[in-house]
Order: sequence, then structure tokens, then C-alpha cells
Amino acid sequence: QLQLVESGGGLVRPGGSLRLSCAASGAILDYYAVAWFRQAPGKEREGVSCINSSGAIDYYADSVKGRFTISRDNAKGMVYLQMNNLKPEDTGIYYCGAGLVAVLPDTLSSDAPFGSWGQGTQVTVSS
Repeated sequence: QLQLVESGGGLVRPGGSLRLSCAASGAILDYYAVAWFRQAPGKEREGVSCINSSGAIDYYADSVKGRFTISRDNAKGMVYLQMNNLKPEDTGIYYCGAGLVAVLPDTLSSDAPFGSWGQGTQVTVSS
């Protein structure tokens, strides 16, 4: 069974950067699409970015386009989310999820396709 562990969160000032990592074990990550979702206090979980199994296709929420970059290294079983020019509204718990699905433009509208999730990592953007 695929297991995921996120890391790399922390406290950063507005305009700063963080790189989140999602480490996979228990199964071959190569077959899985992976997504990053986030949840702010009092809000529903929302999709941030997703990437297909090969890494050739990715999508982003409008709120993070041009600032966040998703990537993966299947040989290492890792997926990353590089976050630049962070804003206070980026604050939340970030989760990575994996699923045996194709990624489409509307994939980020629901977390249902992703059956495996990590425990999350906290990102706080504050001055």
C-alpha cells in the first residue's frame, strides 16, 4: 500500500519561498498521479497543483499559477512543490495525495480521485 509523508513546511515571511517534499513508500510511485491540496483554518481543502505519473502534465490552481511549481523524481519516489513569492493566503496545511488516475484540467476540483494521503505539513506565511 502506498504511503506518503510530507515535509518542508514552516514559517516564512510574505514574499519568501519554501519547498515541500512528498516521500512515497510501499509501492512504485511511477504509476501514480500526485496532487497537492491545502486546507486553511475554517475552510475546505482545495487543490493546489497536480502532476501526472510521468511528470509531463501538470496543472495549477489560478491562485498559485506563476508562483508554485510541482515536480517529481520517480527514481527517488519523491514529489516536490516549490513555492515562491508566498502570500498570507497561502497559509494552511498542505497534503500530498496519490491516485491511479489521469490528470485533467478539472482534476483539482476534487480530492476524491486520490486515495492515498500523507499527514500534512503546516505552512504559515506571516510577517
